[in-house]
Amino acid sequence: MKNYIAVDIGASSGRAVLSHVDEDGIHTKEINRFANGFTTQNQQDVWDVDYLFEEILISLKNAKDLGVEYCCLSIDTWGVDYIFLDDKGKRLHEAVSYRDSRTNHTMEKVFNVVSKKDIYDKTGIQFLKFNTLYQLYEERSDLKKKASNILLVPDYLNYVLTGIARNEITNLSTTQLLDVNGQHLDEQLLEVLDIDENIFPEVIEPGTFLGEIKEGLREKYDLPITQVYTTASHDTASAVLGSVGDSQKSWAFLSSGTWSLIGQELNEPIVSEKALALGYSNERGFKGTYRFLKNIIGMWIIQRVRKDWFKNYTFPEMVEEAKKNTDFKVFVDFNDDRFINPNNMVDEIQNYCSETGQQVPKTIGEISQTVYLNLAIIYATSIEDLNDITQSNIEVINIVGGGSNNDYLNELTAQYTNCEVIVGPVEATVYGNLAATMIATNQFETVEEAREVIGMSNGIKRIKKPIHSPEIQIDIEKFKEVTQYAYRS
Repeated sequence: MKNYIAVDIGASSGRAVLSHVDEDGIHTKEINRFANGFTTQNQQDVWDVDYLFEEILISLKNAKDLGVEYCCLSIDTWGVDYIFLDDKGKRLHEAVSYRDSRTNHTMEKVFNVVSKKDIYDKTGIQFLKFNTLYQLYEERSDLKKKASNILLVPDYLNYVLTGIARNEITNLSTTQLLDVNGQHLDEQLLEVLDIDENIFPEVIEPGTFLGEIKEGLREKYDLPITQVYTTASHDTASAVLGSVGDSQKSWAFLSSGTWSLIGQELNEPIVSEKALALGYSNERGFKGTYRFLKNIIGMWIIQRVRKDWFKNYTFPEMVEEAKKNTDFKVFVDFNDDRFINPNNMVDEIQNYCSETGQQVPKTIGEISQTVYLNLAIIYATSIEDLNDITQSNIEVINIVGGGSNNDYLNELTAQYTNCEVIVGPVEATVYGNLAATMIATNQFETVEEAREVIGMSNGIKRIKKPIHSPEIQIDIEKFKEVTQYAYRS
């Protein structure tokens, strides 16, 4: 029996899952869970990557304590954030978080050198102010000169485990530096950044064997013999691979977590004026596919609402309060940059409503209803856009990730998108992480086989396509009207 360990690290937490496959499906056991988050050091928001590395070692030690002597390990994290190494392989700096304010006004600086259209034509990537392109533009020049290698976060963690420096393509594609049709970084964009392409290690595909963990680490911490594989190391790429979809119908994925990523799995990129205008990305997926998607603010909103004002409420209690206020309707575009990291999320929502001439939500129920209603409407407008750009007729949405636990939001999503909704797997990212390595080690022959077994191994729920009432369409049109006003003002 082969043992697999998937390490999945998100912006707020991480976990390690031990797994094996038999005739009954994929079996998983969580062997470590740990908090994650950025802290402020020297006026910058940074990640503690040493702590994350320690938690990976703890995960492996926990596996050894359970009797695991040999395993395959793969790591996924969020995208865009990076680390410079010097010529001796040592980290030159703390890993700055994408939520740091240093790139608040950077895009226009870059657009003065290379046009927005040219960047999109080159990379096919959505314009987000925290993309690696803009982070590197603001990076200290002395660090750029000292750097011998640049690695994104999961690649760095793989490096400190194995000593092998590589850049996995699904994560590298989030940088807005990678050629949309190939595996090379764009020379003109690197020139704008004053960075040599040679500091980027070899680009590799998910499912590539890197090597065993360093013998010194294994002996020092009494760890299993561990072979490290690259997985689809961007967490959304793993979540899409771990989605079950619907092979009989046109379907979209919605990875619902801190961020909501909505889109379709395609075999070719779409780099069109409409895709550019509507903010769609062509990120790389497993086996040469593309994640044609839009990055939407997600459960981050409700997480911050609870943190900033309503700590005494649990998330399920906030849902119940929202359901008591279904008649309360104000329209907020949570994709507005003002909601990425405000000082206080509730204040920001209230200010937005006041500025757009709407009723201001005040109670926990009104605030929660505002969040869930508008997320569902944003999903609906995104499905409209996808149908238009890809010439699809999407009938099914597969909602995965932690946000899929929210039955109320799932039901609103079905109503406002007018689609059947498949709910689960909740741990799609973990299952996708595992699937890439399992395919690489011949546990499964194809993606289709892996998805079939993933579906069999999980309690997948379906919400039938509801009646799309005139009232719902009015809400969607009102949302568009109000948010356009907000942009004009």
